[in-house]
Amino acid sequence: MAHLVTTRTRASTVAAVIALGLVALGLILPAFASRSLIQDLFFILTMLTLAQLWNLIAGFGGMVSVGQQAFVGIGAYAMFAGVILWGWDPVPAILLGGLAALLLAIPMAFFAFRLQGAYFAIGTWVIAEVTRLLVAQWKTLGGGTGTSLPREATSDIIGVAAIADLFGLRDAAARDVMAYWLALLLAVGTMAAIHALLRSRTGLALAAVRDNDNAAQSVGVDARRVKWLVFLAAALMTGLVGALIYVQTARISPDAAFSVTNWTAYVIFIAVIGGIGRLEGPVLGVLVFWALQTAFADYGAIYLLALGLLAIVTMLFAPRGLWGLIADRTGLALFPVQRRLILKGPSDG
Repeated sequence: MAHLVTTRTRASTVAAVIALGLVALGLILPAFASRSLIQDLFFILTMLTLAQLWNLIAGFGGMVSVGQQAFVGIGAYAMFAGVILWGWDPVPAILLGGLAALLLAIPMAFFAFRLQGAYFAIGTWVIAEVTRLLVAQWKTLGGGTGTSLPREATSDIIGVAAIADLFGLRDAAARDVMAYWLALLLAVGTMAAIHALLRSRTGLALAAVRDNDNAAQSVGVDARRVKWLVFLAAALMTGLVGALIYVQTARISPDAAFSVTNWTAYVIFIAVIGGIGRLEGPVLGVLVFWALQTAFADYGAIYLLALGLLAIVTMLFAPRGLWGLIADRTGLALFPVQRRLILKGPSDG
């Protein structure tokens, strides 16, 4: 009798086909979608990517960070520096954002990994605040009030003219399409990379470290190496997303770029509502978040109250998130990472 170890299920196969179809649709969507829809999808895709990256380090790695805004902010400022100080095109300057976030993550991890639990969370937040205060002294990039991308830089971004000619759009709408396509690339690439990581031996080691650090080390897992790898990779990708967001907005300030509310609190809300420790969780969570923002954003405090109320109700009645509740009742796993042993007899081939 043969044995087969797999993570694939019938639902995951169907989900993969649907996902490929949605990606293909996403690529051609600018041909007939309105500009407002493209902007909404850009927001959804960037927030989804940030939530998946936080979910990777917190949900799958057990490192609850409250300092992800540091990587968004430093990534955005590095992109601005490349454009304003060195004359780079904004699109390739996005890579500087990822590199800057990676470099910042090295000292952050060095100090934060010496802390545990709530102290780790507070430590990452403190380091993010220190980074914000330091960047606010960068007078060349506007200091505490911030600055904007030069008009000549935004008017001649690589690929924008081709997109404008292809779809018959104005330059501003073509820039939105360019940013949307890059956001789609980052979202799909991030989810695919996380899924592949979690199915690998490193993913098994990460789960072991999350569940019990000491026990994982006792069976030969290099917990320190796994933590560093995941934390640095998440920082790199978060920096890229931060840079892309501010290519689209073209205006930056320390308070906005390092906003704990926008880039960490909302991201945690998305992951918690959807389901921490599941790839499907942030997908569902970001749709709920966008729907609430669309419905209540004009009502000021009511919007925040709605978010808070939903978070409380979810934690009380669905502590594993909305997707956790769905999975418990239906057994669905669209992006499974848990291994299953299948016994195959001689008749199975």
